[in-house]
Amino acid sequence: MKKEIKERYDLLKGIVEQYLPDDVEASTITMESHFIQELNINSANLVDIVLDVEDAFDIMLENDDMDGMQTVSDALGIIDRKISEK
Repeated sequence: MKKEIKERYDLLKGIVEQYLPDDVEASTITMESHFIQELNINSANLVDIVLDVEDAFDIMLENDDMDGMQTVSDALGIIDRKISEK
């Protein structure tokens, strides 16, 4: 994993960890983790994650972007695209 991607992944993982329910360990977060199905993150917390991602990466996410954020990998792809569009 390239250093830049690893840094973005670590930052995203740190954001997601804050919203994990008690029955999910942070160590289970992988690139393939599905936010709702695997990490048990509810839709309200997913909105909070999106807001935190916008602040942390200094980007704006549209509704289509949020709909596309099913997995950690999806989120990183969207973040990378938004950063490159700046």
